[in-house]
Amino acid sequence: MRHKKHHATLGVTVEHRRAMLSNLAASLITHGRIQTTLTKARALRPFIEKVITKAKQAAAKTEKKDALHLRRLALSAVRDETAITMLFNETYKEFVNRSGGYTRIYKLGPQRISDAAELALIEFVKADDPGYKKSRGGRKSSKAKPARAPKADVPADLSAKALATAAEAAAKPEAAATDATPAPGAAPAATEAPKAGGETKS
Repeated sequence: MRHKKHHATLGVTVEHRRAMLSNLAASLITHGRIQTTLTKARALRPFIEKVITKAKQAAAKTEKKDALHLRRLALSAVRDETAITMLFNETYKEFVNRSGGYTRIYKLGPQRISDAAELALIEFVKADDPGYKKSRGGRKSSKAKPARAPKADVPADLSAKALATAAEAAAKPEAAATDATPAPGAAPAATEAPKAGGETKS
């Protein structure tokens, strides 16, 4: 069982995988970017970044024997003297101000027709690359919210009195309208009776 093994086996033996990563790393150092499958690109990233770290450490060493030791360690991983010479002499200078993250992987849209493998592009990050902007969560609407008017400083007693007065004024018209409107189903009000002793026409 492959429990607690976080590296990709790539479906090959150990020797085959080491040779494959060595060739991919040499191509990446030589050309700066390569196109491969997404699984191989993810497996190549930690492999090549360790080699770049050795090149940076060798440049910082003052004694020649220490730098030579690191160079031989890198050469044991990437079996290409031309690529290692290029890395230790020139390419490492682009990563002096970086403590990690020397490569970047881009997923390519269409899958490979032959075996439907996901393709990716892996490249070195430039020295002046600003990187990605940090996202702040969900999308925000483009419409700007209207600015709220500042609240005036009103004493608490005065505002309470004003609210009470407004409530009373609103209640009076409602009460008057309720008294003037007859209840549904009630008989209409009787007309005024004639005065006593008045004459009636026949």
